[in-house]
Amino acid sequence: MFSMDIAEVAKRSGMPASKLRYYEEKGLIASVGRQGLRRTFAPTVLEQLALISLGQAAGFSLEEIAQMFSADGQPSIDRTMLAAKADQVDTLIKRLQAMSNGLHHAVNCPAPSHMECPSFRRLLKAAAEGRLAKKG
Repeated sequence: MFSMDIAEVAKRSGMPASKLRYYEEKGLIASVGRQGLRRTFAPTVLEQLALISLGQAAGFSLEEIAQMFSADGQPSIDRTMLAAKADQVDTLIKRLQAMSNGLHHAVNCPAPSHMECPSFRRLLKAAAEGRLAKKG
């Protein structure tokens, strides 16, 4: 079976060897042996690393990403988990859009000062009550 040493995987994936060792320690990837002192990996590790990167970009933790692989390292992605993450992203988008709208209003508000603007005062009150804090 063709295998790549850790330096080749690092080069092809664009990830430092230290990250590859960390992912192996966390059980996200597995080496298939050693070539001298260097770990070796099956070519499929590149696809696994791409899935890990995609999962992180989507906001999944490494623990959640680990659940997306079966014991043999093949993807086994739970659609319910994807749907829940999509809902979280949608909620974040709505919160950020509301914040963006408030900031644009503050920039263009005709009130003599922000403290005299009813919209700004509502935002200030929401912040004081913790309603603008990042949710879970």
